[in-house]
Amino acid sequence: MRPDSLIFDLDGTLWDTTDVCAAAWNRVTHELGIEARSVTADDMRTVAGLPLTDAVRRVFSELSEDEVLRISEKSQIEENRALAQSGGVLYPGVSDEVPRLSRERPLMIVSNCQAGYIEVFLRTSGLGRHFEDFECWGNTGKAKGENLTSVIARNRLRAPWFVGDTEGDQRAARENSVHFVHAAYGFGTVSDCDVRIERFAELVGLVNV
Repeated sequence: MRPDSLIFDLDGTLWDTTDVCAAAWNRVTHELGIEARSVTADDMRTVAGLPLTDAVRRVFSELSEDEVLRISEKSQIEENRALAQSGGVLYPGVSDEVPRLSRERPLMIVSNCQAGYIEVFLRTSGLGRHFEDFECWGNTGKAKGENLTSVIARNRLRAPWFVGDTEGDQRAARENSVHFVHAAYGFGTVSDCDVRIERFAELVGLVNV
């Protein structure tokens, strides 16, 4: 069945911000005076798809809950600030194919990111006008599956496809009984998907079959 819309995860699906965000976390721990190991882009990839507080908790498992919450609160602001200046790295094909896809069906984003992060992507990527709606953990405090439910409901979507790269994305799709496309070029692996793409550009051919 052809989709009537496409809903995308963000990190690991549309762009990669691991270098910028790792540097942001390191600045935050230094500014807060918290003794913690230096975070790398690889560390960020291992927690991709988690709400930021959960990601901080996992990366800094040796720290107290108070320290985790302090780092999380400040990192949300610092990530957005740093990305607003430098942007992230769009995956090959995203800048060319998103406009093409948007001419044929509505495009939306559902992510476990903090408030303001999607807006930074929309602005710095130059792709903002091609997305009609979005939702995230930072806005609602809800899990990805629930936010996906909300986007589907308020846009009255009948046959959306959800495109993502992690098990969390797969679970969110299954919770909503929607077609799941695994972006295998991203950060994660999944146990099950309806279709797998190795390059973003492959999506154009799939949705038009």
